[in-house]
Amino acid sequence: MKAMEPQAQSRTMPEAASRNHRAMPRHLLMSALSGLLAGAVAAGVLMMLDIGSIGTLVARSTDPLLATATVLAPFVLTGVAAGAAIGLLPYLRKLRR
Repeated sequence: MKAMEPQAQSRTMPEAASRNHRAMPRHLLMSALSGLLAGAVAAGVLMMLDIGSIGTLVARSTDPLLATATVLAPFVLTGVAAGAAIGLLPYLRKLRR
């Protein structure tokens, strides 16, 4: 049986770390924007197909803009959170190594 040997830690070169610090926010932003788009499309489809009579309720509202924003906001926020979380997955995997 071998004695426990400490594993060599991989060291990142400063240039590579700097590139990663510039690329990571851009990657997270793009992931969050794609989540925003997915959430907005999902809410739009719900209103256009009148699922749960949401489209009818929005159309008959006294302030349709406010009603649309009230329906749209949770979908968009959930999409942004999901997109950012999915965007973080490669970096979390890298941290575990």
